[in-house]
Amino acid sequence: MGASWGGLNAYTQILSALPSRFPAAILLVQHQHASAENRLPWLLARYCALPVIAPEDKEVILPGHVYVAPPGYHMLVNEDETLAFSVGRPVHFSRPAVDELFFSAGAVYGRHLAAVILTGANEDGAAGIEYIHRRGGYTIAQSSVSAEAPTMPESAVKTGAVSRVLDLEAIGPFLAEKVAG
Repeated sequence: MGASWGGLNAYTQILSALPSRFPAAILLVQHQHASAENRLPWLLARYCALPVIAPEDKEVILPGHVYVAPPGYHMLVNEDETLAFSVGRPVHFSRPAVDELFFSAGAVYGRHLAAVILTGANEDGAAGIEYIHRRGGYTIAQSSVSAEAPTMPESAVKTGAVSRVLDLEAIGPFLAEKVAG
């Protein structure tokens, strides 16, 4: 999942709708300044029945856990299904960037991946959504009417690679039914 402006509200709504036995790992990118304190995992854990992790480099990705990219680092998925962190160039002025996560996760998981692009004020995530779609993954965009900042989901939809557009309040229940159902 990826978000920018308005992401905290979006993530709390989605994560609070997921059951404690949600069978998939969730990798989450929120645009944050590199100097920001890494409080997002703590904040999200208050709304989520799943363990919310501030992951370490080379941490194994486990089902039923939420992994939050740290400020100032791109979060990537390695072929051995561990996480890696990069200080590579910002993408759309962002590090962490949604596209970086989506490209690496799409390469590893292909059709076994669902990608969600949420509220935000730039085009980050659109190229990654397109890549995941080409690899057979399922793609979801938040509806622009339910987004605090509609540019990110609108950019993803414009690629023609979004499988489903949903209002914010429908995304968590949809994932719970489709993945955990």
